[in-house]
Formats: sequence, C-alpha cells, structure tokens
Amino acid sequence: MIRVLVVDDSPTVRAKLIEVLSAHPDFTVVGEASNGREAIERCTALRPDVMTLDLALPEIDGLGVTEHIMAATPTPILIVSASFNRGEVFNTYEALNAGAVDVLDKPREDEEGWDARFIAAVRMVSRIKVITHPRGRLRALHKATTPPAIVRTGRIDLLAIGASTGGPSAILDVLAGLPKSFPLPILVLLHVDPAFAVSFADWLSTRSGRTVRIAENGAIPQAGQVMFAPPHKHLTLQGGRARLVDTPPRHHCRPSIDVLFESLAAERGSSTLAALLTGMGRDGASGMLAIRRAGGHTIAQDEATSVVFGMPREAALMGAADRVLPLPEIGPAIAAYVGTT
Repeated sequence: MIRVLVVDDSPTVRAKLIEVLSAHPDFTVVGEASNGREAIERCTALRPDVMTLDLALPEIDGLGVTEHIMAATPTPILIVSASFNRGEVFNTYEALNAGAVDVLDKPREDEEGWDARFIAAVRMVSRIKVITHPRGRLRALHKATTPPAIVRTGRIDLLAIGASTGGPSAILDVLAGLPKSFPLPILVLLHVDPAFAVSFADWLSTRSGRTVRIAENGAIPQAGQVMFAPPHKHLTLQGGRARLVDTPPRHHCRPSIDVLFESLAAERGSSTLAALLTGMGRDGASGMLAIRRAGGHTIAQDEATSVVFGMPREAALMGAADRVLPLPEIGPAIAAYVGTT
C-alpha cells in the first residue's frame, strides 16, 4: 500500500486527487494539507511514501516546502501544478532542482486519461529513493572529486544530452559545468509532461545563461546554443537540419532519446558527443550504443548521483558508455573532450 499526503490549497483539486487515489487499491491517502506550513507538519508527522504538492500555497509556497522537506525529512514529491502560470512554472523547475522528483499538470475539466497518468506518476515517484539536500550533496561531490583529465580526440562538432526523471536539475548541472564560450551546438531532450516542455526551455535559458530554443522543423543547430526537443514529436538531425517526425513512440516516449541519438549516429557518428543522464527505463541506451559504434564519444551519469539509475544503467550494461561519471564531473569532462577547459 502506497501512503500519500495530498497538498493543495484548492478544496476542489484536493478532493479530486483524493478521489482518484482512494479509488485505487494500491493507494491510501494518509493526510491532506491546504497550506505550506501544514504540509511540512503533516509530512514530518505522517512520513508518507509520497507527497503530491501544489506550488501556489499560502504561508509557505511549494518551493519552500520542497526545500524544507528535502533538508529535514526527505520524501518523494510529485509536483501537481498549473502549467499556464509562468511564475508558478519557474518555481516548478526550481522545486525539481531542489529535490522534487517529477511534475504533472493539474487536471482540466473532462481531460481524458488524466486519472491514469496521475496514478502512474504517483506510483513511479513513490519508488524513488530520495536524498537529503541533493544540491548540497552534489556541490560537496564537486569539491571532493578530481577534475577529469583532458582527453584529446578527433573533431567533435555537436553535443547531445538526454534525460528523464530527475533531468531538469541534471541538465542544468551539466550546462553549468561548460565554459561560457563552449563552441558546439547542444541538443537537449527531456522526458517531461508536455504541458511544461516550453516552460522548461524558458527556465533553462534563464538559469543557464544560454540561448535555449524549441526545435523547429528545418532549423540549423547553432554554436553555443541549446536546441530543445518539443513535445509530441521525435527530434532528429538530417542533412544538418532538425527534422521533427511523427513516427510511433519508442519506449512509450515521443520524443525519444533513442530516435535522436540514432539519427546523430547516422548523420555525423564520430563527431558526436552524447551524454545520458538520470531517468527511468531504457530510452537512450541503444541510441548511445549506435553513436559509440559509429566512433562518437559517450558519457553516462553514475548511480550515486542519479535520481533514477535506469537509462544510464542500461547504457553502461550494454557497453554504450565510454565513461560513467558523477554528475558534477560530466560538464568538465565534456569540455575536456572538446578541448575548451
């Protein structure tokens, strides 16, 4: 039985979430809260397996709740928030950066399939072993580790990054580890609730200081800029241009990291550097292997710093990763490969 604490200031939304959870035999709602102070108190007292958390809360907002919970009583948190409020969306990614596991858009009236997506998200989040102060822990690791040796290779002209659960914080960390003058185009693909995809690009641009654009059909990746895969379509590279395709999902994902990586292996094999970060499942592993077989360079995130060691684990097991590194070392390692440290 998965024990859930439901937090939302709207009685209507709280009632909806509780109704959906209570109708499922695998879940029990152990408590509810309507403001941030209550959320912290009840999480501390009840120790739920997972918390669903709104961000626009009175007294203490959802970001403050996340930071407090992850410092004092680490608990898997699913953000259930509105995607149309820009300020709230930015706080959503700040909360993910502070240790929340995943995000789901709030239910809309008569939205088909939302109940099933909510149940699946709560179940997935409940399985994550969260850690105290993820950001502080990663900063400590960064100070404790020796910078990777500079690796001189053949020409590399493109960087691709794939991630899923835990990805927003991890992607930001990798970009932060690159020099401001990093000369390569960067393609980024993140599995995220489609309602939040465009907002993630805005947040990433604000936090990283880099230009982040949603990929458009026919666009040419630009040096130093980030091209982000849009929702609902696979991103590929063909003839040096982005191509968005409607082929079936891979591993239940569209966009799929495998589809992107395989197109890069075919398009420019040995000149691609690919990084596969935290995420559930196996998307990206076989595509990364294709890049390595084509002569490209590949890095997977290690288990200790992954929120979910699923996708990078699959890549490591099948021999797709040249190196398996802690998250704080991946950005510097990429810079070393490219020779821009």
